[in-house]
Amino acid sequence: MTPGARIAAAIDILAAIEEGTRPADDIAAEYFRRRRYIGAKDRIAISAHVYAVLRHRASIDWWIARASKGDIAPGARSRIIAALPIIDKWSEAEVAASCDGGRFRPAPLSPAEQRLVHALAGRTLTHPDMPRAVANDIPDWLLPHLEAVYGRRLEDEIAALNAPAPFDLRVNALKGDRETARRTLAAEHIQAEPTPFSPLGLRLRSRAPLAATAAFKDGLVEVQDEGSQIAALLAGARPGMRVVDFCAGAGGKTLALAAQMGNRGKLVACDTAAWRLERAGQRLRRAGVNNVERRALSSERDPWVKRHAAAFDLVFVDAPCLGVGSWRRNPDAKWRSTPNDLAELVIRQHDILASAARLVEPGGRLVYVTCSLLREENEAQAEAFVAAHADFALYPASRAWAETIGGASPGGDDYLRLTPARHGTDGFFAALFARIPTAAG
Repeated sequence: MTPGARIAAAIDILAAIEEGTRPADDIAAEYFRRRRYIGAKDRIAISAHVYAVLRHRASIDWWIARASKGDIAPGARSRIIAALPIIDKWSEAEVAASCDGGRFRPAPLSPAEQRLVHALAGRTLTHPDMPRAVANDIPDWLLPHLEAVYGRRLEDEIAALNAPAPFDLRVNALKGDRETARRTLAAEHIQAEPTPFSPLGLRLRSRAPLAATAAFKDGLVEVQDEGSQIAALLAGARPGMRVVDFCAGAGGKTLALAAQMGNRGKLVACDTAAWRLERAGQRLRRAGVNNVERRALSSERDPWVKRHAAAFDLVFVDAPCLGVGSWRRNPDAKWRSTPNDLAELVIRQHDILASAARLVEPGGRLVYVTCSLLREENEAQAEAFVAAHADFALYPASRAWAETIGGASPGGDDYLRLTPARHGTDGFFAALFARIPTAAG
């Protein structure tokens, strides 16, 4: 594909993302699936254009308004065109040559667009006049929430959150060890290095067509961010346990928990979306997992929960959240979120945690995890839970780390908090609670 054809495709994909409600990666995947003639290198280049705009939309819109003096409204085409000189460092001539109306290329630049490109040539993405939220490419309403967590460190943390994520894999201990997986990948010309914290993690040196490899087809490796791996490891699932993955989704952490259990014991994967659990079936089979029961719930208070009260050693709650910690992978999500979303999620997290707690037997453990960075969804939820449940006590994350991974926790004492800037993972939070044994027990 020519550079112009790639730009045209990027504009089409971005327009579909802006007009739709589905995640950006789903929309991009569908676009490429319908155009199988687009090669791997072209897909990577097109996606880079799209995701650059999604990560830096606030800054790009600020520049469009300033440089065009209001003559151009922000939209898929104008955002892509503006990104070319200030992010990709294209010259005016390169932009004009790629947008000339030729075969498969965007329509020629209008006079206003020509003036915009000229004004942006040689500019950098940030500018001293930008408000703090714009300079950090975060929604205005989220700025105070993130400032409350990071203060003067906000710029460093958000810069890491706005960068592309690495490509992490989790080695399936049911099929082999990390060195075996590394050698298997190397035989297919994919270089991977051990992750710094997870003993099961591998990080690829560059993105690769993993689905075609023997390591993936045989279930030896699964795509999973190192932070997500750590959250599952911290739970301390062991062979013979009775475990519930209460918000299992498509089964990423279910797979990790099952591997820790060595296929021995009982693991129930629950979710309110039956289609997500159905999608997990193929992954479970590929991984060689055979101790998982998938159960669709009507809600967090499904009668099944009451019937199985105090029946499990470990209940893992990967709660729905605003997903701030996963912006590296889903930058479109930050522009879709609203204050109402946060308010509703906080209530839902409270209800899910309270209901899931009923499943934990005395002496058992409850694990609460989010991929959020906001205190409202993390520490505040943990504190509220302990205050409302006298039969549960906080189990220090640093102690759980020493017991499951070994050594000192890099992410806190009472709770675990991982961030892209400090740990190179997605943003993750984990709180662990032990149910106090009864006097009779």
